Amino acid sequence: MLTALVFAPTAVALLLFALPRRTTPTVFRTVWVAASAAELALVIAMWIGYEADGGMQYEERARWIPSAGVGYHVGVDGLSLPLLALTCLLFLACALYSLRENRRIREFAALFLFLETTCLGLFAALDLILFFVFFDLSIVAMYFVIAGWGHRQAARAALKFFLYTFIGSLALLLGFIGLYLAASPHTFDMVELTEQNPLAGRSVYGALVLLAVVVGLAVKTPTVPFHTWLPPAHVEAPAAGSAILAGVLLKMGTYGFVRIAMPMLPEVWRRYALVLVVIGVLSVLHGALVALAQTDFKRMVAYTSVNHMGYIVLAVGAAAATADSSEQARSLAVTGAVTQMVSHGLLTGALFLLAGVLYERGRTYDMAAYSGVAAVAPLFAAMTGIAAFASLGLPGFSGFIAEFQIFTGSLGPRPLATALSVLGILLTAGLFLRALRQVFTGPLRLPDTPGTPRAFPDIRAHESLAIVPLLALAVVLGVAPRFLLDVIEPASRSVLELLAR
Repeated sequence: MLTALVFAPTAVALLLFALPRRTTPTVFRTVWVAASAAELALVIAMWIGYEADGGMQYEERARWIPSAGVGYHVGVDGLSLPLLALTCLLFLACALYSLRENRRIREFAALFLFLETTCLGLFAALDLILFFVFFDLSIVAMYFVIAGWGHRQAARAALKFFLYTFIGSLALLLGFIGLYLAASPHTFDMVELTEQNPLAGRSVYGALVLLAVVVGLAVKTPTVPFHTWLPPAHVEAPAAGSAILAGVLLKMGTYGFVRIAMPMLPEVWRRYALVLVVIGVLSVLHGALVALAQTDFKRMVAYTSVNHMGYIVLAVGAAAATADSSEQARSLAVTGAVTQMVSHGLLTGALFLLAGVLYERGRTYDMAAYSGVAAVAPLFAAMTGIAAFASLGLPGFSGFIAEFQIFTGSLGPRPLATALSVLGILLTAGLFLRALRQVFTGPLRLPDTPGTPRAFPDIRAHESLAIVPLLALAVVLGVAPRFLLDVIEPASRSVLELLAR
């Protein structure tokens, strides 16, 4: 079932290229939506059959490169299942959002389907080389999405994205090789490496391996100071590409922290946890302050991603620094980090799709070019307002649940760092409220037609089908998060047990 989930999108992508050239665009779009819906249905079936306290499930193994200790090994636990579900939901949302896309729709749909395979494969991978292969292939697919369907500076933004993240992946590969060489017998299998703890007692070697792994993951996350590729990539990417980049691809970095760095390098992770805490706080404050200075709506949302990823890095760093704290606090920090990955994916994915709606109507992201939009597009204004309030951590939304757990788990061991990070919520509230006031209130003003308002259609059916479920799920998680937390918490406790070795 898991292999089918991972590779079915690529099989459908190949099918699209097998269709005759005279096939109408509607067929390509319909097949894309149907395949994405089937993927979501399959992951829901896996969720229903998943046992929360059952450890790794749906495992599959096959020989791949046995002479090098590399195998095809995939599986699902409470860390990966929520991200698999998030991935399927966001890719379906992007397929629905793109129902009016006409530019080379066959290639566009096929790229997204292939990209879905790389994302699902990474979250399911239990072999470091398999993880690395999917990690790198996601970079390639997103490069072509940005370069082929982006805006004016798309080629430059795509190149910067590719170079930054590819260099990060090379650092990650060095770290993986370091783990392989330290293991006895040599292996890239994540489960075996976690059980072996091969770098125990090897402080210098362990520090170098951790440095390589953290740099590779930090570039992908991204954290300060490796974040400069992110804003241009988001601004120039098409709306659907931005939603996947922020909602799914950034989680590859944070997922790597809890799947690889913490359980496989517990001793050295504890030793350098304070460095991660500092990086997390810097990312929170820098992302929020720079976002506050933006006049471009999409660039502003991009910098809030740096801010929200900073909370996750703070949490995983603080969890390692809480050896003398209660187990509940440590579990809250890790559980909050994973919950934040899901929450951020839903909300930022919705915000980038809404930014695409704004651009499609006005052909610019400049907030100063708009005013009073709520008068002519009340549904669009309402959805943007809900997404903004949810992103700033308002109670009743998923962001509050995630950030509450992070701050509660981090406050005891790192009170100063946590207090500084709480300021990020205040700054985020300020920047979103300013954006909402500027774009949606006051006298109506739209780009290119000074003094003469032109048509600004409200949210369309296909846009609603894409965005409303994301916002609705954010509300459900904010009000009744138990179904998600019941899956994450046992896996978080397992990570902490490994970290305490």
